[in-house]
Amino acid sequence: MPYIDVPFLSLKAVNARHAEELKAAAARVIDSGWYVLGDEVAAFEHEFAAWCGVRHAIGVGNGLDALALVLRGYLELGRLADGDEVIVPGNTFIASFLAISANRLVPVPVEPDPASFNLDPGCVEAAIGPRTRAIMAVHLYGRLADMPALRELADRYGLLLIEDAAQAHGAALGNCRAGALGDAAGFSFFPAKNLGALGDAGAVTTGDDALAHCVRALRNYGSEVKYRHCLRGTNSRLDELQAALLRVKLKYADDDTRLRREVARRYLAAIRHPEIALPLVVQEEAHAWHLFVLRCRHRDALQRHLLACGVQTQVHYPVPPHRQPAYAGLLDVHLPLAERLHKEVLSLPMGPTLTDADVAHVIAAVNAFRSQA
Repeated sequence: MPYIDVPFLSLKAVNARHAEELKAAAARVIDSGWYVLGDEVAAFEHEFAAWCGVRHAIGVGNGLDALALVLRGYLELGRLADGDEVIVPGNTFIASFLAISANRLVPVPVEPDPASFNLDPGCVEAAIGPRTRAIMAVHLYGRLADMPALRELADRYGLLLIEDAAQAHGAALGNCRAGALGDAAGFSFFPAKNLGALGDAGAVTTGDDALAHCVRALRNYGSEVKYRHCLRGTNSRLDELQAALLRVKLKYADDDTRLRREVARRYLAAIRHPEIALPLVVQEEAHAWHLFVLRCRHRDALQRHLLACGVQTQVHYPVPPHRQPAYAGLLDVHLPLAERLHKEVLSLPMGPTLTDADVAHVIAAVNAFRSQA
C-alpha cells in the first residue's frame, strides 16, 4: 500500500481542533445522569433549526431515518398513500431510494443535469404521472439542487418537495439554507459529513407544524406522552451525547464551510487537464463542498495514479441504486447519463483541515496524470 501523503478526510484531525470542548460536552452529559431526549437534544434542535432558518428541527438516529420519517409522517397525515410515486435522481446514494421503498412508496429515478449532477427539472416534469406525489431533491455532493425550478413544478402539480440534505449543511440560496428550501428535509450527521457527530445521528427540518408534531411522536415509539402511543412509531432518537457534541461543532460549521470553499477555489483555479472535467460553480454559496467531485473517462487509472502519488480518493458512488441487486425490479429503467457518471466520478480530498501543502500536492498529482489511452 503506497504511503498516504494526503488522506481523503482525517476525522481525527477534524475533531482534534475541538477536542477539549468535545470532552467537556461529553462530561456534561455523563454528569447529568440524563441520556435520552433531554436538554442537550432540545437545545441542539433549537440551535440547528435557527441555523437552517426553519421553525422545527427534530433529532433522529441517522440520515436514512430522517428521510424515512418525513415520508412516514406524510403517510400518517394523509398526504401520501401506499404505492404513491416519489421522483428521485438516479445518481444518488441508495439511502434516498431506501427511505422511499421502506414506506411502501415507489421510487421513480430520473436523469440528472449533466453540469450540476443534481435533478434536471425537465426530466422531473417528464416523469410526473398520475401517481406522482412528491419530488425528493438530493443536494448531491453539497451543491443545492435547482430548488426554485423544482418548487415551481411542485406547486404547479400539487407535489411535496422533500430535500435530501444529507451532504448540504450550510449550502444556501440567498438567505435561505438547505433544510428550509422544501416542505421538509432530512439531514445526516454521520461523522464524515460537514457537520458530523461522533457516531450516527440525523435530523428532520420543516416549517410544517403538523409534520413536526408527527415526526416527534414517530421517532419515539409513536408516543407523545410516556406509555401512551398514538402512532405505530419506531425508535430513532438523537441521543444526548451526540446532541452535545453536535452543539460544539455547529459553532464552527460556518468557518468549516469557508475553509472547504477555499480548497475548492484552489482546485478549480489550478487543476488543468484535458481529460478531466471539474465541477461547474455558478453560485459559490449554493455549494457546501461536502465532496469535490471531478469526472474522467479513465477514472480508475486516475485513481491508481493518485494513490501512487500518495493522494487518497474515493468513488461516490460506483453503482447507481437502480442497478443494485436490492432494486432488481428497476432493471428496465435506463438512465445512460446517471450510469456514465457513476463510472467517471472521482472525489478528491476535501475538508477543513487540508493544509496549503496538501492542496498543492493534490493539484500537482492530478495535473501530472497521463492516461496513455
